[in-house]
Order: sequence, then structure tokens, then C-alpha cells
Amino acid sequence: MNFARFAFTDGVKKLQEKYGSRSSYARMESLMADKDGITEPEQMFIESRDSFYMASIGENGYPYIQHRGGPAGFIKVIDNHTLGVVDFRGNKQYISVGNVLEHPQVSLFLMDYPHKTRLKIYADAHIVELADNPELFDLIDPAEYKHTPERMLVFDVKAFDWNCPQHITPRYTVEEIKEAFAPQNEYVLKLEYEIAKLKKQLEEK
Repeated sequence: MNFARFAFTDGVKKLQEKYGSRSSYARMESLMADKDGITEPEQMFIESRDSFYMASIGENGYPYIQHRGGPAGFIKVIDNHTLGVVDFRGNKQYISVGNVLEHPQVSLFLMDYPHKTRLKIYADAHIVELADNPELFDLIDPAEYKHTPERMLVFDVKAFDWNCPQHITPRYTVEEIKEAFAPQNEYVLKLEYEIAKLKKQLEEK
């Protein structure tokens, strides 16, 4: 897996030549080590995500981008070349699923907004019906999460790369904010208890 060689098509290279970045990206291609697949840092990052964006290609030739969410860890690394998710029942439009049936090529973006980190992945996607592979379903299904499973999506990873943090605005979930403020809230509660205790002592004098 070499993301630069995979992503830099002839058309892309022509634009890099035109705007003066081709020489530096050519060096990147030659220096970027071929990866044998997903490594531990990628696995830890992927399996801690609670959402991702997926771009697929429609029969009309236009791309479609979908946001997919679930509990943290709902994206599973099956092996160092394969990812899997359970496809939850949603609005029943089936745009992404229909696109994958005709064009398996997809692109995934996984974001960590607080740390301004993103992982981009090229993959071939295919659909696995629940009844066709119950062992896989048991492996990747987030059983404690309230959902109705309809099928599974399996991604054969072709290339991946970490993106630079430029222009990523940090954003935080409610849970992350609560966790960050937990020590301060605990300190405030302690102060309120001490104040109430002192007031009571003064009233008793």
C-alpha cells in the first residue's frame, strides 16, 4: 500500500506540475514506504471512532458522501487489510448501498476533531448479508447499542494515509466536555459542601 502512488493519477500529476508541487510529491512517492496493511496505530484510531464519512459513486457518475455513526468502536478491524461495520437501518434511501453494488470503490474519512487528526482510506466495499456470515456478524455487531441491523459492509483497504491538521477546527462531544469539566465540577461541589457546613456552624452559635 502506497497512498501517494495510488492517489496521484496522471491528471493529478499534471496539476501538480502546473502549480509547482510535483517535484516534492514525487519525492514523497519514492520515499513513502509501501505498507503491508493497517498497523496498530491505525487500528487503535479506527476502533475508537464513533463515526466516519464515506464517499461512493452513483450510476449517474456523481459521488455521494454519507455520514455514518454509531457507538465508539463500531468500526472493526477484521485483519490488516479489512474493515467491517454493521449497516444499521436508517431512512431507507439506500443510496450508498446501491452505489456500492455498481461501483465498489469508496473513500473513507475518519476524524478526531479534538486532536485535529484524520485518517483517509481508499477501499473496495462489498455487502455481506447477515444470514450469509453469522460469525462475522457476531464479531462486528455492537450488541449493546440500540439498532436494527440490515446487512454488513466490508471494506478491502487499498491505501491509507494520515492527513495534516491544517484547517481542522477542534470540536467536542457532550461526553468529552463532561469528562474535561469533571474535576472542576467535583471541586465546586466540595466548596459548596464546605460553605454549607460553615453556614450551619455560624447559625448554631
